[in-house]
Amino acid sequence: MKMFDLTGKVALVTGGTHGIGMAIAKALASAGAKICVNDIFEERLVACKKVYAEAGIDVFTVVFDVTNEQDVDKGIGIIESEVGPIDILVNNAGIIKRIPILDMPVADFRQVIDIDLVAPFIVSKRVVPSMITRGGGKIINMCSMMSIYGRNSVSAYASAKGGLKLLTANMCCEWAKHNIQANGIGPGYIATTQTEAIRVNGHPFNNLVMTRTPAGRWGDPEDLAGAAVFLASAASNYVNGHLLFVDGGILANFGYVAGENDLES
Repeated sequence: MKMFDLTGKVALVTGGTHGIGMAIAKALASAGAKICVNDIFEERLVACKKVYAEAGIDVFTVVFDVTNEQDVDKGIGIIESEVGPIDILVNNAGIIKRIPILDMPVADFRQVIDIDLVAPFIVSKRVVPSMITRGGGKIINMCSMMSIYGRNSVSAYASAKGGLKLLTANMCCEWAKHNIQANGIGPGYIATTQTEAIRVNGHPFNNLVMTRTPAGRWGDPEDLAGAAVFLASAASNYVNGHLLFVDGGILANFGYVAGENDLES
């Protein structure tokens, strides 16, 4: 449908070399967007170009650190001069460190905040002036279910993602008048390299996900594709400051434990 067509649009997906970022980038490309991705390691960009090429996507790659303001300015300048001004920004780059608060070094806490929260601020601040000049744009911030609740051992991640939810709201408040839509996607528990160690049968967290998610499974990165295309396209032109959860229903059912309060058991 025309309202979902991204032909001619330039999209930057930070950290789009693998996992959720790559799945979103592929979805945007399938809708017609020209895809740009970054990473701090050249070898990751070389490897991801091969994967994109196998999917028929000619991706533009550039090395820069999303936490470094000067590096971001240089990297986005390269995109603007060689590809074009950015119409769609997906702030996807992020890390998680599962360390209890009392055991977590301050340096580790700061690193997570820097990558997961400060970086979207830096990158958006660099991209938005051009969007304003050209009359609009789309920002998608990769939030989390932990944008709205806490969990054991992920204090830094939850703090960053909670902050990113409110940063998204503030982007909406300041930039909506310029026809810029800033929204977030809150993935549920997705099968990626970050979750591989806890997706083993018998692992307590795997059991939690499988019993409490109404869909009865972990999500795949591709499950986020439709939400990303929607928020990147004209179909979402009056959607702003919103956090769209793609979670298999787990937030609707999070208090349920299989076997408890089950009238059919």
